[in-house]
Amino acid sequence: MIVRWGLIGCGDIAAKRVAAALGSAPNSSLVAVARRRADLAAEFAARHGAKRWHADWRDLVRDTDLDAVYIATPVNLHAEQTIAATEAGKHVLCEKPMALTPSECERMLAAARAHGVRLGVAYYRHHYPIVTRLRELMASGALGQPVVAVVQAFEMFDPAPDHPRAWFLKKEIAGGGPMFDFGCHRIEVLLELLGPIRTVHGFPATVRFQNRDVEDTCTAHLDFESGAQATLIVSHAAQEPRDSFDIYCTQGSAHVEVLNKGDLRLVAQSGLRQERHPAPLNLHLPLVQDFVDAIREGREPAVTGEIGLAVARVVDAIYSAALSAYHR
Repeated sequence: MIVRWGLIGCGDIAAKRVAAALGSAPNSSLVAVARRRADLAAEFAARHGAKRWHADWRDLVRDTDLDAVYIATPVNLHAEQTIAATEAGKHVLCEKPMALTPSECERMLAAARAHGVRLGVAYYRHHYPIVTRLRELMASGALGQPVVAVVQAFEMFDPAPDHPRAWFLKKEIAGGGPMFDFGCHRIEVLLELLGPIRTVHGFPATVRFQNRDVEDTCTAHLDFESGAQATLIVSHAAQEPRDSFDIYCTQGSAHVEVLNKGDLRLVAQSGLRQERHPAPLNLHLPLVQDFVDAIREGREPAVTGEIGLAVARVVDAIYSAALSAYHR
């Protein structure tokens, strides 16, 4: 069985990685794309080898030659488009964050269950070799019990109003600032490595860019049911980029200076060890491959809609905690 894909949304991430992954993964084929501007939809389809294009995403959802839909549109459209696709009997792989609110995520999950289709969320870092290695270390107890994780993700982002990605600064479209956009990726990894979260404390703030609808910097403190704690700091305002992931345990520690790169420094009672676990050239390819295999094998994907909902609830709690503290 070849999984035939439709792609809704032909922006930056779709052009860079998603279309190529859908077209090159084994047993996968990119058949149709949808973009609001017909001329750009036609150009994108021709460039990425799709047979058809649509100016209205609803026409793509109704396409009977498709098995699955990848949704790569702004966050405020995810729930509507996912539900419509599931009602049309299509499996859905949705870009992160899953939706604007946990309640929207719940509606998406309910629709997928009601129509017997798979629903996945594009937390592609779940498939990083470095994350797999950290998962093995935590599960084996090789470093003892996790005590504290410190995660930092800084990415300077100050687009002009007419920039194609300027919508990331509009709360009604994007949902929030850097915590909503890429902090969610790190939350998914933390949940995978450290388990369920018991309590959340959040401190979103505007440090530099005062005229935004969303925060430019956010710090979250997470208390896990295991007793471990984590601090997650994300920012659009810091000049120096950061992508670090450090876990301190009772018998050692694991240090990843650049998560997207995959170099690992392990400090244990036996000494210091350096390892390399580089990410694939196309970061979306393992995610797409897993979802294709899940459809073909009749199983759930590695990153399910339930995981997307769990992340959404944590993000929502971070913003809610900050709002509550502000009004005290």
